[in-house]
Amino acid sequence: MLRPMRTVVILGTLVALAVVGCATATKTTIGTGDPVAKAGAPETVAVNAEALSLHAQRIPSLFPEGSLTDKSKAKPDIWQKWPEFQAAAKNLENRAATLRDQAVAKDGTAVTATVQTFGRDACGTCHTPFRVPPPQQQPAQPRS
Repeated sequence: MLRPMRTVVILGTLVALAVVGCATATKTTIGTGDPVAKAGAPETVAVNAEALSLHAQRIPSLFPEGSLTDKSKAKPDIWQKWPEFQAAAKNLENRAATLRDQAVAKDGTAVTATVQTFGRDACGTCHTPFRVPPPQQQPAQPRS
């Protein structure tokens, strides 16, 4: 029973991260690249930000001590620096809640500013120190 719930939580978190992360990874802004904002509705970001804030509360419980596997992208630093890991999850929760509040208030300028730094200042505080970076793709070699 616990395993399917964990899968749902992880998938929900990934969906929320993808929504916000894609906006920041491509360096688009609410005013120029986000289709939601182009439609004049930055407040719709609130739903995803709320989901992300709620899921962030559960992140530490997804990493019980001894749960590191060969397939995991987690670094052992999570358990060696547990208070910092918990603080990073709390930071994500708080920043997502701020984004939610800005979106609910229909403050497009604030939403834009928050989205522009969200990946670095919210997701990055956990992914940078506690997640193995994805392998870099090698540039294609010219054919001779």
